[in-house]
This record gives sequence, C-alpha cells and structure tokens, in this order.
Amino acid sequence: MRKPWQPYARHILDAIEKIRRIEERGDLTQDEVLYAAALRHLQTLSEATQRLPEDKTSKWPTIPWQEISGFRNILVHNYLGDIDSQTIVAVIDNQLEPLKLCLEEMLAEGEG
Repeated sequence: MRKPWQPYARHILDAIEKIRRIEERGDLTQDEVLYAAALRHLQTLSEATQRLPEDKTSKWPTIPWQEISGFRNILVHNYLGDIDSQTIVAVIDNQLEPLKLCLEEMLAEGEG
C-alpha cells in the first residue's frame, strides 16, 4: 500500500509559506541568514515533491515537476556556491505561486 501523498503536499505548502515569511524580513540577496533559511525550505520543498504520485502531478504539466525535484540535488550538492542569490530569488518569484495554486487544487480534489 502506498503512503498518503497529502502530508507531502501540505509540507510543500508549509515550506512556501515559510519562504514568504522569510522574504518579508528582508532582501534575500543582501542577507545571508535569510538566504540560507530560504534555501533550506526550497530544499525541503524540492524533496517533498519527489513523494507526490505521478498520477497526481501529471494533471499539471505546466508545473516543472522534474526540475523542482532535481533542484534539491543542486541545492544540497552546491559545495562551491555556484548558485547565486538572483537565481534563487527568480525561482521564488516565478515558481512558488503556480506550485502553491496547483497543490491547493490537488488537495481540494481529495483522495481520488
């Protein structure tokens, strides 16, 4: 029997909310503590997307699921700091809201 996917979806939504609250505290490109906190929640979010079933994610082909889950590896293994803060801010600005709306709709559809 497969584990329920809903806790992972809620975990992603929670990470998005935390990132939004971090943004309210200041400029991620200027504050390394805020930047590190946002990265941590992006990592959590990315990892949790790997736990969403394909039969659910396939209904939203406009969401780059593979890229989101692969982003976790980039974040975790970014030993030399190749990711710049502008890229992270662009990901946050452009990708989180569509992902949030998708997950809210996915959860609203229920267990199915």
